[in-house]
Amino acid sequence: MESILFWVFSIAAIGGALGMVGTLRNTVYSALWLVVSMLALACLFIMLNAQFVGLIQIMVYAGAIVVLFLFVVMLLNLTGGVMGAEEQPLLKFVGVALAVAVSLQLGSILLRIELPWPEVSPEYGTTAEIGRALYTDYLLPFEVAGVLLLAAIVAALAMAKRERG
Repeated sequence: MESILFWVFSIAAIGGALGMVGTLRNTVYSALWLVVSMLALACLFIMLNAQFVGLIQIMVYAGAIVVLFLFVVMLLNLTGGVMGAEEQPLLKFVGVALAVAVSLQLGSILLRIELPWPEVSPEYGTTAEIGRALYTDYLLPFEVAGVLLLAAIVAALAMAKRERG
């Protein structure tokens, strides 16, 4: 069953990525294909027992980043139109050929590498383990990052209020 789910989510991730790149007419559809790809990747992370990474994938990438993309698309009113690849089919062919060549080269390199898999504890990558590391070993950098984010928000609000009047 796990093998079947792996293949289903893998095909969904690759299909979503191809749909995102292949949708040249409508940028909103491209963003929705990106959501499909990100959700499939999150499912793959969860299958690898990396629940934290999977949930962050959904919340940050499939949620916030795609909403930001859609906001920018709708703000700029990018409804589509003629893109460079449709005007120049040679450019599209060169791009596809380059992607295939790089993929084949990367595949041949990965097949030659024979490194042993490191032993990893079962709780590695879980939410509890990441929280424990974050609040013990990395407490000071975590707090500094929080203070910097707070300062950035206060500065953005001050600048926005000053521009209004």
